[in-house]
Parts: sequence; structure tokens; C-alpha cells
Amino acid sequence: MTTPGVEIEGLTVGYDDVTALDDVSLSVADGEFFTLVGPSGCGKTTTLRSIAGLESPDRGIVSIGGRDVTGEPPEDRETGIVFQNYALFPHMSVRENVAYGLQFRDSPARDDDERVTELLELVEVADLADRDPDQLSGGQQQRVALARALAPEPAVLLLDEPLSALDAQLRQRLRVQIKRIQSELGITTVYVTHDQAEALAISDRVAVLHEGRVEQVATPETVYREPATRFVAEFVGDNNVFDGVVTPDGTRATVGDAAIALPAGSDCDRGESVAVAVRPEAIAVGRDSADTAATERTVSLRATVETVEFLGDAYRVHCEWQGRTLVVKTDADEPPAGDVALRVDPADVRVL
Repeated sequence: MTTPGVEIEGLTVGYDDVTALDDVSLSVADGEFFTLVGPSGCGKTTTLRSIAGLESPDRGIVSIGGRDVTGEPPEDRETGIVFQNYALFPHMSVRENVAYGLQFRDSPARDDDERVTELLELVEVADLADRDPDQLSGGQQQRVALARALAPEPAVLLLDEPLSALDAQLRQRLRVQIKRIQSELGITTVYVTHDQAEALAISDRVAVLHEGRVEQVATPETVYREPATRFVAEFVGDNNVFDGVVTPDGTRATVGDAAIALPAGSDCDRGESVAVAVRPEAIAVGRDSADTAATERTVSLRATVETVEFLGDAYRVHCEWQGRTLVVKTDADEPPAGDVALRVDPADVRVL
């Protein structure tokens, strides 16, 4: 970690009998794109609002750029925020919306005009400068809201599910644009989303929240490949997660009649109940037992195909295995059918 852009220590926020955040601590590096992801009600928006000063924590400290801002009002925190509904002023043009935040800083009007023009070009809406918000598409409104948040040159940019109201293709295009702008400006950014694919695609690091607590903080690759908890394994991306038990000799975990070798240095106790997770794309599929020939560590399974989903570039295959549903993803030219032979490399299995 470099110099922290945002530091949260022991943040606790409650509403009546509900605890929205329970002793949350996070550190966001200066210039980092940091994403809070989790299901509805997990506390991610409350965390964002606490950074912005729109929520008053019951306990804890919020620091920006090394300065404790816990008791400061929003206008003194040097943050820019984009809300889910964009909150553009309907009676102002695009240019006037972007210029709004500049009236609170001491700078010549000429400099302000140049700043607005620069931002409109940055978010690619310069040709819409004289339009009113109701004359814009959802994607255009989102970009105007982003430009308005960036106008006062905040230390931290806060984005609260800014793409959730847009269709899937537009979301993908705009998330790339947001990441490009963030990288060009080098601004510390905290992004909130419930969309795991979005979080994995654009973040430097991700914090997975659940019921007001932090489950894991790591790079997108680590969160996906090495989930720290069962919740993370089940929430982030497709995953097969089953209940298992560590063998008496402590070397393997069993699920049904399958035994998976534990990695060296595993801290699982003998006889301990564990969760065993394997991603669908890590399971190789064949049509007969000859296809399962592999090393002695490879786990071979016999399953029956129940349903197949065509994804365009692959098939998602739902199999029945010993009373369990096992999901496999394959890029084979033709989908498997009937009884199939599956094999799993223990290196691709996560024991939690």
C-alpha cells in the first residue's frame, strides 16, 4: 500500500435495531480504484455515504489524505459523488450542471469555463453542452454527472451504483470509460456495485461486504480464484460449493465418495466440516471413462447431464452428481449429453 487516500477504522453505523456497518476497517491507496461489492443491504452504500459525510457513524474514524474528517461536513471533505439516479439539476443545461460545483471555489471565471469545457470533452459530451438533462439518454446523463463530480477537482471520487439503471451493453461500455477517466486523472475512487462482473472488471482491489462486515479485501483475481470465505465463494461468480469433511489423516477433504487432496500447509483440522468450492470452468468434461485418464491426484467423477445453457462462447452444463447439482462450463463445439466423465485437478479446488 502507498499513501492512503481513504482510511476507515472501526466504522459502526446502526439504525434502530439494525446494524448497517459493524466495525468496518478499510484502507484505499492514493489513486486506487477500490470497489465495494455485495448484496443489497450489506452496508456498501452506507460505507460510501460515511466517507462523503452523509452518514454520521456511531463509532469509528474516516480519514481522507491522512486527515481525520469524521466530524466535518460534506462540503469540507474534498469528495465528489455520483449517485445512482445522477441527481442532475433539471432547470440547468449540461454546461451549467457541470459548472455548479465551481461556484464554491475561488478561481477566475475564465478558468472555470476552461475547466468545464475540458471535462465535457473528457467524458465525450461536449456537443451536448447546451441541452437540458431531460433531453439526454441515461448514459449521457451518467457522464454529465461524472463530469460535475470531477469539476471541483476532489481528492476522492465516490460512485454509488452509477450504472445500475442502464442496459447491459451500455453498462459495459461506460464502465470501461469510467476506468479510463479514473486512470487518466489518477484520482482515488471508491465505487459501489452489486454486480460482481463489474467489480472484477474495473477494480484495482475489491472489498466484499456481507451483513455489515468485510468478508475479504483483495485484487479481483484473488477474490475470484482464492475466496476467503464460503460467502465470497458463493457470491462472486459461478461456483460449485459443497459441504465436506476432512479425512482422519488430515490429508484430504471428502464430498460424497470423492476425496480431494488438501494443499500443503493446510490448517484444516482432522474431521473438520469444511466447504469445498470449484469453479465450473475448472472442471474438464468427457463422454466416457477413457477421457478421465490423469494423474493419481486428479479427482474423477461420474455425472449425468440434466440441462444445458448456450452462452455464445461456451456451454453451461448442469449435471446431477450423487444427488447434487454440479455446474460445468465448457467451450466444446458440441454440448455433452447423457452420462459424462468429469475430472478435477485438486489445485483448482478451494477448501474453506
